[in-house]
Amino acid sequence: MNWITNYVRPRINSLFSRREVPENLWTKCPECGTMLFHRELADNLNVCTSCDHHLAISPRDRFKALFDGGIFNEVKVPEPVADPLSFRDQKKYPDRMKAAQKSTGEKEAMLVAEGEIGRTPIVAVAQNFAFMGGSMGMYVGNAIIAAAEAAVRLGRPLVLFSAAGGARMQEGILSLMQMPRSTVAVEMLKEAGLPYIVVLTHPTTGGVTASYAMLGDIQISEPNALICFAGPRVIEQTIREKLPEGFQRAEYLLEHGMLDRVTHRKQLREELITILRMTLREPAAVVADLPAPGQIETGQIETTQPEAEPAAARAE
Repeated sequence: MNWITNYVRPRINSLFSRREVPENLWTKCPECGTMLFHRELADNLNVCTSCDHHLAISPRDRFKALFDGGIFNEVKVPEPVADPLSFRDQKKYPDRMKAAQKSTGEKEAMLVAEGEIGRTPIVAVAQNFAFMGGSMGMYVGNAIIAAAEAAVRLGRPLVLFSAAGGARMQEGILSLMQMPRSTVAVEMLKEAGLPYIVVLTHPTTGGVTASYAMLGDIQISEPNALICFAGPRVIEQTIREKLPEGFQRAEYLLEHGMLDRVTHRKQLREELITILRMTLREPAAVVADLPAPGQIETGQIETTQPEAEPAAARAE
């Protein structure tokens, strides 16, 4: 009896037991509730195949879809002081950072890269909302400055993808100081005559909206993105009135003149190519004129590269 219980029955159960399915194979659309297979969702740029809802996409995946052949070089960002305030709430700030780094596989909430889009060299910056809500801390300020310096040095436009819940409270006043720092970085681009294009994604709020996210020469947004300083719930509680339908969403802001375009994520690359070449006074891009895979090696570049001829000078 013990032999049957201890050996035969476990063997039979192991043969007929259901295999465990990894939890990350399916994603539920927050808009329509459809279960989306991870490969199908990734192939569709994290856009729901059922209702067209734009889910969050990591900066690295965005850049792979944006740059020619998915090839780009990361720009090195100076490291700020770690935990300058020795901040602690329910967790220590360094512990929160380690958890965010482990879950996202990224060092911080912003990725800076340079490469070509439609044969047009650019510098691009993207925030990662999955990393502590894409919050703006000292690293984010350093990243924007490094991107602006690289753009000016290389004579390239800067394209920024914003996604943030605001300033990072664990860095206190130091995080708020990134608002004027990033504004100065944007001014560097304007003085150099280089285009600064902002793509606002869901959500872009708080101090990010109050600084570099709304200073673009051209403001583009993904559909139905929440773009605001204070959220609609806070405003409703303050004024004690019901807000209009779609208030602070991309389409509402486009209608009221705060945005230039609302563009689907799958059409964004082509639209950026057109806008960039128009602002640089260059001819339209040739369809399918892309580098062969492996022509450019990925890696890192320092922000001390040799000076290139500015785009404004080339346009003349």
